[in-house]
Amino acid sequence: MRLRASSGGARGLAKAGCIVPSNSHQPGQPTGGANASTDRASERRLMATNKDILEEAKEAFTECSESRQATENREAWLDDFKFARLNQQWPEAIERKRIADGRPALTFNRLPAIIRQVANDARQNRPAIRTSPADDEADPETAEVFNGLIRHIEHNSDADVAYDHALDCAVSGGFGYFRINLEYATDDGFDKDLVIRRIADPLSVYEDPHAMAADSSDWNMAFVVESINLKRFKRLYKGADAVDFDAAYDGLKGSSWREGESVLRAEYWRREEVTKRILAIAAPGDIEIPGMDPFKVGKGVLEEVYKANKDLFDAMGARVIGQGREVKSHKVTQFLLTGAEVLEKVDWAGKHIPIIPVYGEEVIVEGQRHFRSLIRDARGPQEMYNVSRNAQIEREAMSPKTPWIGPKGAFTTDASKWTTANTDNHANIEYDVYDEDGRPLPAPPQRQFPEPPNAAAIQLAMQAADDIQTITGIHEASLGARSNETSGRAIIARQREGDVSTFHFIDNLARSIRHAGRILIDLIPQVYTQDRIVRVMGPDGASKIVPLGQEVPVTGPDGQPVIDPETQQPRTRIYDLGVGKYDLTVSVGPSYSTKREEAASQMIEMIRAYPAIAPLIGDLLAKNLDWPGADEIAERLKAMLPPQLQGKDPRIEQMAQQLSQLGQALQQSQAQIEGMKQDRSIEVAKVEIDRGKLDLERQKFAAQVLDDTRQTDIDAANAETNRTKVIVGPKGVGLGLTPEIQAFVYETMRQALNSPDLLQPPQPKPAPMVAAEPADQFRFGA
Repeated sequence: MRLRASSGGARGLAKAGCIVPSNSHQPGQPTGGANASTDRASERRLMATNKDILEEAKEAFTECSESRQATENREAWLDDFKFARLNQQWPEAIERKRIADGRPALTFNRLPAIIRQVANDARQNRPAIRTSPADDEADPETAEVFNGLIRHIEHNSDADVAYDHALDCAVSGGFGYFRINLEYATDDGFDKDLVIRRIADPLSVYEDPHAMAADSSDWNMAFVVESINLKRFKRLYKGADAVDFDAAYDGLKGSSWREGESVLRAEYWRREEVTKRILAIAAPGDIEIPGMDPFKVGKGVLEEVYKANKDLFDAMGARVIGQGREVKSHKVTQFLLTGAEVLEKVDWAGKHIPIIPVYGEEVIVEGQRHFRSLIRDARGPQEMYNVSRNAQIEREAMSPKTPWIGPKGAFTTDASKWTTANTDNHANIEYDVYDEDGRPLPAPPQRQFPEPPNAAAIQLAMQAADDIQTITGIHEASLGARSNETSGRAIIARQREGDVSTFHFIDNLARSIRHAGRILIDLIPQVYTQDRIVRVMGPDGASKIVPLGQEVPVTGPDGQPVIDPETQQPRTRIYDLGVGKYDLTVSVGPSYSTKREEAASQMIEMIRAYPAIAPLIGDLLAKNLDWPGADEIAERLKAMLPPQLQGKDPRIEQMAQQLSQLGQALQQSQAQIEGMKQDRSIEVAKVEIDRGKLDLERQKFAAQVLDDTRQTDIDAANAETNRTKVIVGPKGVGLGLTPEIQAFVYETMRQALNSPDLLQPPQPKPAPMVAAEPADQFRFGA
């Protein structure tokens, strides 16, 4: 996974086929068969090839099935399994003779409880596969996708059934198996899913006798035989000869088959070493550093893949560095066979045979591997226990009832009751006081004391039971029996003794599951390819959808997209399961539900011991309780916790509160400003109204002044006219002024009219202007 604003060259190289299987076929898809071609020459070559494969398979099967290791382990597995699980604990001849003699041959099997103790402990502490990045091209996010996808595969295919059955067979007989297969995801699609399936009959598997690895990682051949009903065989393989695989081809071809019989089909797995050439390809880097080569060396690419996609590599600016090198790998092929022909051929995509053994106790002697069950050495004490218990039963059953003893003639009265005294319960029985001669009897009838139990048989049974516990390492405390321990710690320590003594079985299961994880990591990139949406599962069982080979946004803890500070674009990631290498670990521990129950129980005990802690861990307790509504209650209780207990920084919370307070203060200030603006608008309106009234008064005053001025001018003109009339007078009437006097009068009148004291009208009192200043201020502020 790389964080980038846009897709780069790495994704293009992945699509070009940098990480591809060694063949072009889809994993698990049949690529050939007996009727693959209709051409006669091709058919002859195909028949010759199939004959060679058939002969090779028969030789390999003989080697796997007839080796001393395989023979001894298979016989021992069958004996142990029948002895422990089918109660076949008496030798057949002895059991038949005891029954014929009327003697008991009962079985008191103490071994299944011991087997269940180990098997059920593994169910409660199931190994879990976990991957982690192993190189610079792998990343933790993609590793989590691997983990979630593996959990989904296990859940979807009921892998727990396969694990439990294989371990149960290993504990009971010495070995068990499960397998990984490919199946179509849906009935109407072509996508395939990996599945983990159980192998119900471990004796149907024949493994490589030369392998020595504890997890089958070095197997080069293996067989799984299956008996198929004849009708089903003919329906699956039309035209194929119904010949058992272990039969000779020439002798049984065309033989008649009776209805109801079956055909033995063999599944032959072959792994062979192959040599491949890889090239070092340099691809354009996502980030160019000044002064450095913009190309960086990527993963090795198969030479055949590079040649097939050379144009695409050239278009992307990729180039080959160096001469390349030869690498060794493995090619796995699956053949479905009968004794007559090859039914199917499948080129498997992985490099391991997908059949995983779960071994019991492994002992290697003289190069031979012996797989021992938990109860292998406990068979003798178990047989001794059966014999001793049957001896007790036989003595009690065969011994007569204790008789009544009395003088002759004492049983004459109530003779029928005395005859049935040992079989019936009588309220009273009479006896004769006198004998036949009339003489008194010395004493009444009396019962003899019963024979004591067989102490030797009881002691033998107890010793045999103790031997079983000692040999298997499972004592009574591990099985729940009471002992002298009184404290909880002492009881747990006693129970752990049994867990430690049998832990190698669970550890062997963990090794097998680890190898299954390697096979899954090898197959997942080739099965779950680009541009496919897969479902992944978390440890708590929650599922989510993940798109592969597609850009998805990177989100932060708050669920919001993360922005690249350089490009200012949302960051994206691509989940490419074919890029990078991943390590594998397997942890053994309780399941998630068991951990939840244990956590809730311990929290309740802590609250009882320290009640003050209840408000602080109440949400965690509710979260681990398994009943409806627990999650909702947990969320409500969590919301009531202080910030530091909610995983929040108090300083950030304090700053957030301060910002909130500042925001509220800002809102209040804005509201006040808006109120002041409204008040100012009202005041300004009032001032404008007052100013309008003042202007009107001024206009009225100016008009009055103008009118008074005009009237004064009119009065002055009238006065001059009248004065002239007086001076001149009417025609024939007057003072008889001389021209000098008239000129003097005219000059005097002109000066009087032009005098400012005479022409200036009286000035009114000025109006008060106090209100004008605020009006100007508000007007400026507005």
